[in-house]
Amino acid sequence: MDSGSVQTMTYQDAYRKLEEYGQLHVLKYYDELNEEQKAQLLQQVEDTDFSVLQYVEHKDAALEIKEISPIAAMELDEVEARREEFTQIGLDAVRQGKVAAVLLAGGMGTRLGSDDPKCMYDIGLTHPVYIMQRLVENLMDVVKAAGAYVPFFIMTSDKNHDKTVSFMEKMNYFGYDPSKIWFFKQEMAPAADYSGKVYMEEKYRISTSPNGNGGWFLSMKRCGLIDKVHELGIEWLNTFAVDNVLQRIADPVFVGATIASGCASGAKTVRKADRDERVGVICLADGRPSIIEYYEMTPELLDAKNEKGDPAYNFGVIMNYLFREKDLERIVDEVLPVHIVEKKIPCLDENGNPVSPEQPNGYKFEQLVLDMVRELDTCLPVEVDRAKEFAPIKNKTGVDSVESARELCRQNGIEL
Repeated sequence: MDSGSVQTMTYQDAYRKLEEYGQLHVLKYYDELNEEQKAQLLQQVEDTDFSVLQYVEHKDAALEIKEISPIAAMELDEVEARREEFTQIGLDAVRQGKVAAVLLAGGMGTRLGSDDPKCMYDIGLTHPVYIMQRLVENLMDVVKAAGAYVPFFIMTSDKNHDKTVSFMEKMNYFGYDPSKIWFFKQEMAPAADYSGKVYMEEKYRISTSPNGNGGWFLSMKRCGLIDKVHELGIEWLNTFAVDNVLQRIADPVFVGATIASGCASGAKTVRKADRDERVGVICLADGRPSIIEYYEMTPELLDAKNEKGDPAYNFGVIMNYLFREKDLERIVDEVLPVHIVEKKIPCLDENGNPVSPEQPNGYKFEQLVLDMVRELDTCLPVEVDRAKEFAPIKNKTGVDSVESARELCRQNGIEL
């Protein structure tokens, strides 16, 4: 099922909305546009949330963390000791329809040399094996073990939505039940200059960018899919990124451990490969679970030890989280911060000519998953074996690449 929007906005409606937010310059070229372009612009004005522009005035009021301290992860030996117990709890939750999977698949395969959505990238050597295929096969392991399908929500983007949907149709959903799959588009946030005026990418198109990896829940809500979540009785949402071809999805052990802990969220983690590995590390920030990015780690944090003598900040997140859905509803509109990122934004100049800036010229607005973890108060970090569950594909060669993922697949007995 595809959740899209139907344009109902008139020119007068658009004028009123833009006037409210001080953005009437968006209609500057309206009279020059053909009918199709006019319709596209009105549709975009209708779909765009201009309220994020208010944050330009408060951009320095970012969250200031005073104290960072370690958080204890549930390590592999403890997971192993309680595997049977956790598996049973997790499988029961899946059978009762309480767990759904949410794939964040808005990206393109540009860094891999492909013009297609990243999920369509073929890592096969002797026969086609697509990234999406690997994810569906991993999810099917749980479907078979539980004897029940997991509702599967796939987030796309403006850039890759149509291609992703038609690819899945063509591939017969890789054997997944299509009545248990829902596609939705990630919301786009407008990009603005330093005074909070949105840029125009074309005379009929506002410059926008995706609303960040924490924007998935808001995007689901805005297109009506949280109503579907309620209707189906789903209580837990397992959110994961598209690029890790070994990750376990709706993993009963992870689901069971998180439910048993009483925490509002869970985070799959891997032990860092070395001191300086470029992964976000889970910790406590002012006593709340949080993720500190690798570039924010000071030498003191990198060298700190716990009572066992191991590195205190040793567990990196792999963008695979479990969230209690009712708690997300509480935070998404009220407290989830908007991050303002300075960027180079292609745009039209005052004469309507396209410009590709060489220096940052404005702001993009994002919500981040790490803030969801932080705002939910409690999080269980669960260690997984990186050789069995962590094969991210970010580059064509080298670290976290197609090459390294193929080798890890081979080690796990997956035929490529």
